[in-house]
Amino acid sequence: MSTPPVFLVRELPTGGEAVLDGQEGRHAATVRRLRAGEKLLLTDGRGGAARCEVTGADRHLLRLRVLHRQLCPRPVPRIVLAQALIKGDRGELAVELATEAGVDAVLPWRAQRCVARWEDGPRAAKALARWRDTAAAAAKQARRVWLPDVGEPVDTARLAEIVGGAVAGGGAALVLHESADSPITSAGIPTAGDLVLVVGPEGGITDDELATLVGSGATAVRLGPTVLRASTAAAVAMGALGVLTDRWSR
Repeated sequence: MSTPPVFLVRELPTGGEAVLDGQEGRHAATVRRLRAGEKLLLTDGRGGAARCEVTGADRHLLRLRVLHRQLCPRPVPRIVLAQALIKGDRGELAVELATEAGVDAVLPWRAQRCVARWEDGPRAAKALARWRDTAAAAAKQARRVWLPDVGEPVDTARLAEIVGGAVAGGGAALVLHESADSPITSAGIPTAGDLVLVVGPEGGITDDELATLVGSGATAVRLGPTVLRASTAAAVAMGALGVLTDRWSR
């Protein structure tokens, strides 16, 4: 039996009945063509979920009966992906894959060798909106009830501050780098707090950037003997972290 589809709502219903309308309702009724008797899951993206049964369908909405509510704890450690900007739709691909793999937050990183710049203005705002829309869609596809937060772009100085804060708070930070001596399997993975995962651009992380991040408490690690693209590295790392932590057993 397949798991029910997930739809994102601003607030979960508090009573025994609900209406799913707006964009999500139209998608459920006209694209997914859900009908009476079928099940779905409503989530607020903050861990809350309501399992519902469709009692009726119109063209642009569904009428629902609430069967069960639950609040799912956030996975620990909380994984924050610092993803270097990538030109074209590969940046969105990186966010999509990382979200499906379970990342909890995404920080667009303006690394020195990024081809995409995201200078302040309308174009950068549109690019950030695409990343956020991609994360929301991927979270629903993966049946997640925690929606990853996609923050404002950061430069290396700000990223170093975030790394330092995570380490000081009992977490850790890992920089994926092909020249690192230590494999990710030997890294000290925290059991709580934030784990910042840094993925560089296609042109690589500069020596100065690596020194800055390591100086703030990060550890450089490698995933394996091959060099991955900037758009796929985070998803592969998330798979490794799923095994190395308790995140996949919860």
